[in-house]
Amino acid sequence: MILRNSCYLPNKNSEAAQSMSGHRNIKRRCGESHLESPAGCGHGPAAGCVLSKLVQLPTPPLSKHQLKRLEEHKYQSAGRSLLEPLMQGYWEWLVGRVPAWIAPNLITIVGLLINIFTTLLLVYYCPTATEQAPPWAYIACACGLFIYQSLDAIDGKQARRTNSSTPLGELFDHGCDSLSTVFVVLGTCIAVQLGTNPDWMFFCCFAGTFMFYCAHWQTYVSGTLRFGIIDVTEVQIFIIIMHLLAVIGGPPFWQSLV
Repeated sequence: MILRNSCYLPNKNSEAAQSMSGHRNIKRRCGESHLESPAGCGHGPAAGCVLSKLVQLPTPPLSKHQLKRLEEHKYQSAGRSLLEPLMQGYWEWLVGRVPAWIAPNLITIVGLLINIFTTLLLVYYCPTATEQAPPWAYIACACGLFIYQSLDAIDGKQARRTNSSTPLGELFDHGCDSLSTVFVVLGTCIAVQLGTNPDWMFFCCFAGTFMFYCAHWQTYVSGTLRFGIIDVTEVQIFIIIMHLLAVIGGPPFWQSLV
């Protein structure tokens, strides 16, 4: 009887069991023992080991000291913005209606995806930031930003409420915020048709991301995230109003001389 394998075809005169055992050697790879698949096989532990070697970074992204500091990190904030006390009641009400089984990071990523999707609607209708999008696109972008702001405000509350607050969760939250900053600024530039002046559009995009970087660099140095009287909450509300003005006034509103 001829035994057929997807990797090789044994000789008729060789015993199947001996051939199989001769092609499999127990070796320690990737930190664990497993059977080495015959040459040419594209499946099994050996294939997984090859894949892990392909995606393995030459050096760890974080050193042992940085990992230790990340584990020891404690979130600290200081100061309150102008609208934050007014919004706290709404945020507390909202987080109270979120099921306890929903992970805080899920809240964060859902808010980010909604913000990105609504901004891409404006990019689709206004690829050069000089066109006029349908009114509903501006309304969707304003609603998307408000939803993102709400979910971003309650993800930390949900983490403390479910005793799942970790430094890694804070890192994930601020990483999503950094991505959102790009899309928020881009959507704002499209809403005011800043594509007519590309230099100013570049400056606004650069200023938004640079201010975000400076705020977190200050947090890295001092260990405390500080909020001013006019901070991110106020800026987001102002941007929402700008999107609504684009619905009411249209292109002449932004092109009129003051």
